[in-house]
Amino acid sequence: MLRDKTNSGGPQQFGRRTFLRGVAGIGAAVTLPALLSACGGDEEASAPPKGDPDAPANLTFWTWTTNIEKVVDIWNAKNPTQKVTVSRQAQGEELITKVLTAHRAGNAPDLIHAEYQALPVLITNGVTADLTELAGTIKGEFTEGTWGLTSFGGTTHAIPQDVGPMMLYYRADLFDKHGLTVPKTWDEFAAVARQVRAKDSKAYLATFSSGDPGWFAGLAEQAGANWWANDNGTWSVTINDEPTKKMAAFWGGLVNEGVLSGKPMYTPEWNKEMSDGTLLAWPSAIWGAGVLEGVAPGTKGKWAMTAMPQWDSASATTGYWGGSATAISAKSSQRAQAEKFVKWLNTDPEATSAMIKEGGIYPAAISGQSSPALSAPPAMMPNQPTFYADAAAIAKTARGFSWAPNVNVTYSSYSDLFAKAIADKADFGAAVDQLQAASVADLKKQGFQVKGA
Repeated sequence: MLRDKTNSGGPQQFGRRTFLRGVAGIGAAVTLPALLSACGGDEEASAPPKGDPDAPANLTFWTWTTNIEKVVDIWNAKNPTQKVTVSRQAQGEELITKVLTAHRAGNAPDLIHAEYQALPVLITNGVTADLTELAGTIKGEFTEGTWGLTSFGGTTHAIPQDVGPMMLYYRADLFDKHGLTVPKTWDEFAAVARQVRAKDSKAYLATFSSGDPGWFAGLAEQAGANWWANDNGTWSVTINDEPTKKMAAFWGGLVNEGVLSGKPMYTPEWNKEMSDGTLLAWPSAIWGAGVLEGVAPGTKGKWAMTAMPQWDSASATTGYWGGSATAISAKSSQRAQAEKFVKWLNTDPEATSAMIKEGGIYPAAISGQSSPALSAPPAMMPNQPTFYADAAAIAKTARGFSWAPNVNVTYSSYSDLFAKAIADKADFGAAVDQLQAASVADLKKQGFQVKGA
């Protein structure tokens, strides 16, 4: 998604520090023993038949996407007997709580907008329909990495709507001033970070934020990590795998050396530093240009965007930070019509273009990423007319990993553990091990089976 001052479809500009806080506890409260596997549970067996995709319907859609009503109006005008009614919702914890409550009461909406990290909670509670059959007809519209965000144990439970591939933003004017070369590898990133400190003792190349676990997860994805997997109801948790430890040690070493800042993002101080040149670069995502417009408007035209530095210069890869998908209620009595709409919403060129124009999202569909609606660069980047073409090429290299139903506990623990590690100048690798232990302990506490624990 494009993340701007009024954006939807994923992490909002200032509201994501509490992302999914409390959701795993919600799942534990309502999860039945029979539904503790990763993919659906018993309720799918009693779901209503799919029916006729062209039959009349009145579908309800719970979503927070900005101006989604204008997109749905296009559908309703073309499909007058299959009306979709939008019910605007808050995102994150509040939406998931409402969906779970409605599901238990038997009045869940037909269509559910969910962030990728929230899907396991819905799946383990039997909320979402198995869309594997539908996925088979449209899988070619998306990259393999994108499918990994909505597929669990060989089944698909939602259709990707928007994505947040990560990329590097940097102050082109300050790079020129200091004679810096844009880093293409993480080793080069470290070298440039040291050069920045040598040239300006008040400046840093970038900061490591203990307040943004989704950012850290995206960096781990890029490094090749796979934090969670499920095999017939048994979870494997490998947050402290080699790629994550390598990535954490890299950042921790530079922070403890004083080469990188260790202050959190999305604070008044961070806003100021992004404006005044204290910070010269920001590993972020496609929506980052919109954030810059909000926090550093005076730097318009001074930033440039490029691919993330690579661990292996011969194999371009990036991770995801943000994004969401559209799921269908397992209890919907209008399943076939709902599938027809979901396919249109997320793959039809008219629909994806409308979501770009009206909602400011970056579509998950490959065709949407080359939409004419993306022909002009973001307002903050008039100096990079190829911004979206460059972003589309980067998006093709993105990879994600599966999420667990207690991702909120992992995220909350990350913030606590890494804030302490930064303050104590401690080993980031040890913090990753503690993060692993906290996540495993919580899964077991909730009653999930965990391999090797």
